[in-house]
Amino acid sequence: MIATILLSFGVLFVAELGDKSQLMALTFALRYRWWIVLSGIAVASVAVNLIAVAVGHFLGAALPTNLIALLTALILLGVGVWTLRETRTPESEEQPRPVPAPHSGRALFVVISAFLLAELGDRTMFATIALASQHGWLAVWLGSVAGMVAAGGLAIGVGITVGKHIPERAIAVGSGLLFLYIGAATLLSTLEMGRPLEIGLAAIAPIVAAATLWLLGRRARALATDSAATLAEATEPSRP
Repeated sequence: MIATILLSFGVLFVAELGDKSQLMALTFALRYRWWIVLSGIAVASVAVNLIAVAVGHFLGAALPTNLIALLTALILLGVGVWTLRETRTPESEEQPRPVPAPHSGRALFVVISAFLLAELGDRTMFATIALASQHGWLAVWLGSVAGMVAAGGLAIGVGITVGKHIPERAIAVGSGLLFLYIGAATLLSTLEMGRPLEIGLAAIAPIVAAATLWLLGRRARALATDSAATLAEATEPSRP
C-alpha cells in the first residue's frame, strides 16, 4: 500500500508540474490568502481524485471532458473579468485606491469550483484512473491527493514570494490577465487544434484586455485633467 501511495504521489506531482492547475494555483495565490487557496486545492483534490478512482476501479467509464472544459473556461474567464473590473479606479478619484479584498468564503468557493472543474477530464485525472485500474483504489486516492496538494503548495509558495515584491494593483491586474489566458486556453483545448496553436491564440484574450484597460485608463486620466483645468478656471478670481 505504501508503495502504491508513493507511486501515485510521484505520478501526480510530476504531472501537475507546469500544468494549468499549477499556474492557476500561482495565480490564485497572487489574489487570495495562501490558506484559502491551499484549502480549496485540498477540497477539490479530494473530490476529483475520489471520482477518478471510482471511475478507474469500479466503472471504467469516461467523463464528458469537452463539456467540463467548457464550464471551466467560462468560470475562469468570468473570474478574470471580475478581477480586472475590481482594479478600475473611479474617474472621480485622482489617486488609486487599494483593490478590495474578496470575502474568504466567496474566494474559497471560487478556488474549489475552478480547480474541481479544471481537474475533471485533465491528464492528471486520467493518470489517476489508470493507476486505480491496476492498484488499490484507497492507496491511489491518498497518493494522488497528496501529490496534487503538494504541487499546488509549491505554486502557492512561488506566488507568495513573487507577490511580496509587486504592488497590489499590479498583482490584481496580472492575476486577472492570467485568468483570462488560462480560460481562453482551456476553451481552445476543446477544439483540439494543437497545443502550440492553442497557446498562441489564448494570448489574444489577455492582450486585448490589457490594451482595453490601458485605453480606459488613458481616457480617465484625460478626463480628470480636463476636469481639474475647468475647476481651476472656474475658481480663479476674475481680474478687474
